[in-house]
Amino acid sequence: MANGVSATPTLSVRQATKQFGGSLALCDVDLDLWPGEAHALVGENGAGKSTLIKLITGVHQPDGGEVLHHGEVVHFPTPRDAQLHGIQTIYQEVHLAPQLSIARNVFLGREPTRFGSLDLKRMNREAAALLGRYGIVADVRRPLGGLSLGVQQMIAVVRAVSTDASVVIMDEPTSSLEPREVDKLLEVVGLLKQQGVAVVYVSHKLEEVFRACDKITVLRDGRLVWTGAVTDTTRRQLISRMLGRDPGELGNGKITHLGRAPVERGEVPVLAAQHLTRRFVLDDISLLLHPGEVVGLAGLLGSGRSETAKAIFGALALDSGTVEFCGKRFPRSTPASRLHSGVAMLPEDRKVEGIIPELSIRDNIGLAALPMLSRRGFVSRRKQAEIVDTFITRLHIKATGPEQKVAELSGGNQQKVLLARMLCLSPKVLLLDEPTRGIDVGAKAEVQALIADLAAKGLGVVLISSELEEIVEGSDTVLVLRDGTALGTLFGDEIDESAIMTMIAGAAEHDTAELIA
Repeated sequence: MANGVSATPTLSVRQATKQFGGSLALCDVDLDLWPGEAHALVGENGAGKSTLIKLITGVHQPDGGEVLHHGEVVHFPTPRDAQLHGIQTIYQEVHLAPQLSIARNVFLGREPTRFGSLDLKRMNREAAALLGRYGIVADVRRPLGGLSLGVQQMIAVVRAVSTDASVVIMDEPTSSLEPREVDKLLEVVGLLKQQGVAVVYVSHKLEEVFRACDKITVLRDGRLVWTGAVTDTTRRQLISRMLGRDPGELGNGKITHLGRAPVERGEVPVLAAQHLTRRFVLDDISLLLHPGEVVGLAGLLGSGRSETAKAIFGALALDSGTVEFCGKRFPRSTPASRLHSGVAMLPEDRKVEGIIPELSIRDNIGLAALPMLSRRGFVSRRKQAEIVDTFITRLHIKATGPEQKVAELSGGNQQKVLLARMLCLSPKVLLLDEPTRGIDVGAKAEVQALIADLAAKGLGVVLISSELEEIVEGSDTVLVLRDGTALGTLFGDEIDESAIMTMIAGAAEHDTAELIA
């Protein structure tokens, strides 16, 4: 019984089993969601979390087991059927209409009418009341697309709960939010619990799980490993269950560059970006990268980190500034020119700018290498197979085989496919924009170790991450950015979270003082 209110779970899953081809995605998984309770669903990518959610929401049908709603067995042929039973899902990517107003998005598909016409006044009034209930201050008449991603995510939450939802599933809801926006969303989770809603919270950020949730269910390799109260476990125990390792085997999570020689900054940089400027985006950004060095770009969302990487890669046009590779100017400012010279980039949004979901692992990895795999217009399938098999093994990509569609892989394995695509070009510079975003603890550690290994072998790496801990642990040099401007550079032992945050906070205080003056 949850909170002493109900003797029956709002929704239950019993012995859920799902198989895709020869791969068992779920095996005999149980889950109980109680009213007024936030239940975290955690596990490595490929553990079965997404499959379980899709069974609950009618995207997939179980091969075995059943779903019960208020104790009654139910069948959801489509996601619409699940929604009609009060089950709403808020995904990592906001699936709304950016060109429409906030109010229109809140009531999309169920707009109030009067005498057969849209009752705009009523819709705006009710939307404003809903936003106010959850402490969101915004003009409901504004187009959604003009708001920050954090506010858009909050609008998606309001839309879900405005349908009298009894179950709200949040799938990585804070992956693109700033800290203050994360705090606001977790407050909303608390309000939903007070209203008796059962919340499923899927996140790789364990600090959020311990802050917001009452219970935790751990999945590993499609099987239920553990379910219990948040108060009955520690973070170390939770990670050990997720990875299938004894807690004593887990280190402190520090990434060390074993075997790496000190960076020789006196030699010619492998990459030199000087005075990169684009109006309203970048203001006089300069960066030097030496062989074997990891340069981290730190800053809050909107600081210009991704824009700096895109400018270096030739994907963002500049008003002024230069980029040199091994002491020579690039002949053309295009991504193709950069790739040809030995500069590769892993984009922030792997789904929009990276993978081609309906193509196979083989085709996705070999895409960038087609010119060197082809002769007289014909691609050598043998050479392609050798490269693909090498990187599937080297990066530990979990798949049924190279012909499996990338869309069927977990997020962490999709990220590895993109890394393999870049590495098969044998680059000298690698620009990594949020390489561990949305992937689990185990896959994250593998990617971080791979970055350290690449640097140890002489590759120059530019690392962008929203997680300061990742920047601090993985970088030799850190360039701190704010609003498209470089605040300063930290080297070696100077690099720690406090120094980075002090630099950002100091710039903010300076800006405030100027405004007052």
